[in-house]
Amino acid sequence: MDLRIPSSTAPLTGAGLARRAAAPQNDANDNVGFSSALKGALQSVSASQNRATDLQTAVQMEDPSVSLEQTMVAIQKAQIGFQATLHVRNRMVQAYTDIMNMQV
Repeated sequence: MDLRIPSSTAPLTGAGLARRAAAPQNDANDNVGFSSALKGALQSVSASQNRATDLQTAVQMEDPSVSLEQTMVAIQKAQIGFQATLHVRNRMVQAYTDIMNMQV
């Protein structure tokens, strides 16, 4: 059994997308709105969760090409991405509630 973690695992690919979306865009062709950035981040988290599930299934079926360490790293990445998504959602709901409670 190979105990090395492949170097192809990039840390938090969805976080880079969020940082790029937050930066102001000067190019008219690269005009990314908040909704499209949020949709892209959600799709990235969903893809990460799907990959972790696929790897977990492969380990359970004793596929020799998939290591347990690779699977555990993918599961942790998916969990961190999901927790970050929950924090963003909670902040958005709190901001909406604060705005709605403002007196005009």
